[in-house]
Amino acid sequence: MTERTDRTVLLRGGNVYSPADPFATAMLVEGEHVAWVGSDGAAEAYADTADEIVELDGALVTPAFVDAHVHATSTGLALTGLDLTGCGSLREALALIAGHVGHHGAEVFIGHGWDETNWPEGRAPSLAELDAAAQGAPLYLSRTDVHSGLATSALRALVPGLADRAGHHPDGPLTQDAHHAVRGAALAHLSPAQRRDAQLATLRRAAELGIGSLHECAGPQISSEDDLAALLALAADTPGPEVHGYWGELGEAGIATARRLGAVGAGGDLFVDGALGSHTACLHDAYTDAAHTGVAYLTADQIAEHVALCTEAGLQAGFHAIGDAAIDAVVDGVRAAADKVGLDRVRALRHRVEHAEALTFETLAAFAELGLTASVQPAFDAAWGGPEGMYAARLGTERAASLNPFAAMLRTGIPLAFGSDAPVTPLDPWGTVRAAAFHRTPEHRISVRAAFTAHTRGGHRALGHDQDGVLVPGAIASYAIWATTDLVVQAPDTRIAGWSTDPRSGTPGLPDLTPGEPLPVCTRTVVRGRTVHRRD
Repeated sequence: MTERTDRTVLLRGGNVYSPADPFATAMLVEGEHVAWVGSDGAAEAYADTADEIVELDGALVTPAFVDAHVHATSTGLALTGLDLTGCGSLREALALIAGHVGHHGAEVFIGHGWDETNWPEGRAPSLAELDAAAQGAPLYLSRTDVHSGLATSALRALVPGLADRAGHHPDGPLTQDAHHAVRGAALAHLSPAQRRDAQLATLRRAAELGIGSLHECAGPQISSEDDLAALLALAADTPGPEVHGYWGELGEAGIATARRLGAVGAGGDLFVDGALGSHTACLHDAYTDAAHTGVAYLTADQIAEHVALCTEAGLQAGFHAIGDAAIDAVVDGVRAAADKVGLDRVRALRHRVEHAEALTFETLAAFAELGLTASVQPAFDAAWGGPEGMYAARLGTERAASLNPFAAMLRTGIPLAFGSDAPVTPLDPWGTVRAAAFHRTPEHRISVRAAFTAHTRGGHRALGHDQDGVLVPGAIASYAIWATTDLVVQAPDTRIAGWSTDPRSGTPGLPDLTPGEPLPVCTRTVVRGRTVHRRD
């Protein structure tokens, strides 16, 4: 039976994370909105009229998380199918592929997650090895960063003129246009039922993790119009996280498609460059382990035209930019658009930059000046940062240590919206908060409170919904209930943490996210007053 959305629900006997009352233990929800927060004693006035009373028994109530960058279909396929994430060797990956193909039937097999950087063989499989493991079947495998991929001979044969496309390799991973072509060919063979099952798996997993909202970053080079339309329709009809779609296509055609699909922006994965792991992020200086500077997909002039068109249309623009040269192109393009249509109009739309890893002092200042929102993924640093990580192998330790400077971004006044880029890194909101608070480069660390805000309110602010993402009267009632240990205040500066734990500071605590400590478990997720996940 569908839960009524006009119900009154009283939660009491716990810890309510709210700026309205740092000592709140109770909350009242009326319909889709928070009506009141306060003490258990004051909550007695609402007990007789509530439709439901939730006894929290000391549990923590927080705003639901927002994952500001996901790919729902690909994430669901990895959750339910061939996922090579965590494979420790090439041999293990080939065995997993062979086992999956041998036990499942499909027109085209689709998998994800291989990463050769930590394999003892130090390389991706050859075409012959891949064909043998796939037993001659069409197979597509995206690398962990989804900016290169492997395709068997049978799948390559489905793409006319593949050998003439940029990024083609006769025996190894495909990048650029060749990769986009084989990815598109593979995804085109998904049936509507397969796509729906994958998308449902992602929505359910997000709800289980206390995620109340997802930003789907779609586009012609990463998914399809049909894929985004199906996801938005599914999310609208199915109790679960809200989904806000972005369509990453350039110019007037992209704006028209975004409008027709009901997307909130003409951006997201509108690629300016690729990814560091695939050697396609665009750099000013060559990679340490490759004699080139990556790939540039868009120029500053193209970016300027797109931002100006979006601003005139009142639609948020956004770009995928990782390398320093790509980020410079975005800054130059947005500044040129501001010169044309007016800085205040550009700032008002909070145009987005996805990933924004290789920032400099100059681009940090430019982001703040232009009002750009940084949609970033702290789990990237957890996965690939540090002196022994992939970033250091690609860039050397000095350049690698400059990546993802979250503390400098906050000091400069850049709005942060945290996400996972799932399936690149998994849906894992508390793990994401932990990754930002315990960044592998200590000077880039931020407090747990700041990281939590970026992963809750930050996603709402990126959409222009400034009033949401907090548990205060009038805000949407999208929240999660957590079984957790003692609540603490964690910040890089121990003087701040010490004062904040003093009751006189009025700073609400959050779970202890010290690496090695267990992460909170979500027992209930509520989206706009409707329960979408309940753990027995």
